[in-house]
Amino acid sequence: MMWYRKKRLYAVLLLLVLFVLFSDKGWLGRLMYPIHYQHVITKHASNHEVDPYLLTAIIRVESNFKPDKESRKGAVGLMQLMPATAEWIVQEAGYGRSALDRLREPETNIQIGAWLVHSLHDEFIGENHADKDREIALIAAAYNAGSGNVAKWLKANQWDGNLNSADQIPFGETRHYIYRVHYYYEKYAQIYPELKKQ
Repeated sequence: MMWYRKKRLYAVLLLLVLFVLFSDKGWLGRLMYPIHYQHVITKHASNHEVDPYLLTAIIRVESNFKPDKESRKGAVGLMQLMPATAEWIVQEAGYGRSALDRLREPETNIQIGAWLVHSLHDEFIGENHADKDREIALIAAAYNAGSGNVAKWLKANQWDGNLNSADQIPFGETRHYIYRVHYYYEKYAQIYPELKKQ
């Protein structure tokens, strides 16, 4: 009798696994790769004309959507902004000094981070529309290592700015960062097609 119950349990588990494998995987993808603060991300991506998938991927890699995260170096919030960088952005963008007091709030952190991503896009991509992989690689590298380092690597031909040659980047952390941002970009673009339309 015991063997019959085990056999029945295994059959039910097998059916369940087959159902999950062959059914609509959209819910499973959204469960594994959720987007918190989606409305705020799409709002500021639109306001600053940046790719919402790139903004989302950076947030995932930087903080995994944890607004209270603070790094050992002092970077804060969802987009792990350094206070000095945030202060510069607040001055450049004219947000008002009170924005610095709200840097840990998701709305303000994403707004300032989106401004930075737009600035990096202007600096490294400009009006020349690069292929998406190159755009992700350049912006992610500059976000992680700083635009000065990326400009230096490009000028010295240490790196050509392409994803498939990211192993030429002198900083191991930045190489790893670029690959992770690209991975999450692809996942979010596949799972959330509606994000691009908002």
